[in-house]
Amino acid sequence: MIDHSHGMSPVSLVDEERAYTLCGDVAATERFTFGSATVGIGDTGTLIIVAAGDAFDRSCVWNADEVRLIGPAPTPVRQRLLQEPWERDTTEAKLPVHLAVRTSEGLVYLGTGSVTQAETVVQPGRNEHVFSGCALRLHSSLSQADLDRVRPPLPPSDLPNLEWLRHVDDQRATALAQFVTGWYPPEAETAAPPSVPGPSLDLPDGLRQFYRLAQHRPRCLGAQNRVLPLSKLHTDATGEMLVFGEENQGCFSWTLLWTLDGPETDPTVWFSEEDEPAIAEEEPLSGFLIQFSLFEASMGADYVALSWRLTAEQVGRLVEALLPVPLRPFWSAAPTRFYVAPGLVLHVTDEGRDNGFSARAGATHRSALIPLAGLVEWDRFDG
Repeated sequence: MIDHSHGMSPVSLVDEERAYTLCGDVAATERFTFGSATVGIGDTGTLIIVAAGDAFDRSCVWNADEVRLIGPAPTPVRQRLLQEPWERDTTEAKLPVHLAVRTSEGLVYLGTGSVTQAETVVQPGRNEHVFSGCALRLHSSLSQADLDRVRPPLPPSDLPNLEWLRHVDDQRATALAQFVTGWYPPEAETAAPPSVPGPSLDLPDGLRQFYRLAQHRPRCLGAQNRVLPLSKLHTDATGEMLVFGEENQGCFSWTLLWTLDGPETDPTVWFSEEDEPAIAEEEPLSGFLIQFSLFEASMGADYVALSWRLTAEQVGRLVEALLPVPLRPFWSAAPTRFYVAPGLVLHVTDEGRDNGFSARAGATHRSALIPLAGLVEWDRFDG
């Protein structure tokens, strides 16, 4: 393996001008500053410098394995990071991308990384794609001490409480309302707020309540999958089932029996996948909406812990410090159970006999993930 570090060892303080020698001829290196980031582009490499700190809207170290670069960025940055790696001859080594953080004590070199995810947007009236951001995975993970050095911990925050959990058994409408309003802050009124079902739309009470909650908290309609907006509700091809939810790529849907006699008080929810026979969810609508909300909260959270493959023993260790949600498994295709703590939702999915279990935790604040650190080997950990 070629060493492109010029003798710099991660994680270490370096002179900024020396850091630019990683790009090649310093005099010929182009430098671009946007937001809190500076990118140096040279003939032998790229240097990305971000500011120390922790924020959604600016470039920074996100976790022990990831640095986020937030645009908009100049065209040469987009070309270097997103186009050139794929345009260069496959027999030629890719130019290294070096990552560093500007701190109060100086420039801290993190080592090299690779782009794992990127986004571009098209400017109105123009065909050019503008770089809006990317995630870069460090080739060597940061220790907790080094992570705290370049991404100082956020101050403590009030976490959503678990008052809703005690109502799951006997007052599910209350539980749903308390969870949704506790997890999602209300959003400002828009010119055309989501409509609320009127008397003429004969929906079950649980679904009517969910739409009322979504009027001021539209994110509760889903981040991965979604409950359809009122305007998108429709019956299936037979006219017998009301389609009210769907998977993000349309591969499956959730339906309710649609009759002229009016809705049941707490109807069965049916899972329908393409041409397969529909399967009843284990919980009726009142429990399903709580499960859906928990799943989408963990999927759409800003702070995530994720492990793709766990044994039953590892799952037991992971959930020991959490409270189980007393509902039967969600999602018949891949049975999923939920465990919670203040500001945190963990879902554990049975992936089948040969694949064990997967787990994903979503949190409203990094601090809520800290108790999970080190319990299992995480593929991503934002604590």
